[in-house]
Amino acid sequence: MRRFLLKPWLLLGLIVSLGTASSCSKDGDGVLLFSVEDDIALGQKVAAETDSTFRAKGQLLEPGSNPTAYAALGRIVTRVLDSGKLQYRNEFPWDVKIIRDDQVQNAFATPGGHIYVYSGLIKYLDNETELAGVLGHEIAHADRRHTSRQLQSQYGISVLLSLLLGENENTLVDVAASLGQLKFSRDYETEADSYSVEYLNGTNYYACDGAAGFFIKAEKEGQAATPEFLSTHPNPGSRIQNIQTKAEQMGCRNRTANSNDFNTLKNAL
Repeated sequence: MRRFLLKPWLLLGLIVSLGTASSCSKDGDGVLLFSVEDDIALGQKVAAETDSTFRAKGQLLEPGSNPTAYAALGRIVTRVLDSGKLQYRNEFPWDVKIIRDDQVQNAFATPGGHIYVYSGLIKYLDNETELAGVLGHEIAHADRRHTSRQLQSQYGISVLLSLLLGENENTLVDVAASLGQLKFSRDYETEADSYSVEYLNGTNYYACDGAAGFFIKAEKEGQAATPEFLSTHPNPGSRIQNIQTKAEQMGCRNRTANSNDFNTLKNAL
């Protein structure tokens, strides 16, 4: 992993040059000025802060405290990760943590592939394929580096670089707290949905429109019961259609996977 050992004046020059490059590109054009190594380093810092925050609230389910839940969740996540479709399968750590809050139906991923799933989302979903679909969506945000791009747009490259240098600890707290509420562009959401289909297809196990099942359920329940996940992932109608159309094209909508691991996970929470 590349270390940041820059002298202050060199860092300033880098920030200026990167800021100039950023200002010359249109907002949302996908230009990412962060390296993959920086993704990994920032992800480690943000994940450590996220763990610390939820641990202090008594909401972080420690893997050692519920091995049954984590073993079941790990098998589901691994099927998606091993689909053969990820760009950074071997570079990112791809760990997963459970946040105990039955009132929140949400999931998110840090840069570098640290995944967080709320117990409320697990209990809200009906089957394993739906959970795999939502996890695939969040994995795509990390693997396609949408999260890094969004943070770069929101905070600026100079702030993110300073976090890697161990500065701006208060901002690190803010970044960690903001991850569950990041609002991605329509293009990023569409791409994450599309890759969720590809990941699930690559499992040769799950019906590849699993993410659509979540959106269908949420849409039926109406705005009064809108899950937290949809506050940052809007417009389920067109997304359902897009997911199902791609799944039809790939011929992977009609698989029937059991929910053994999902049921074990739910029962263990």
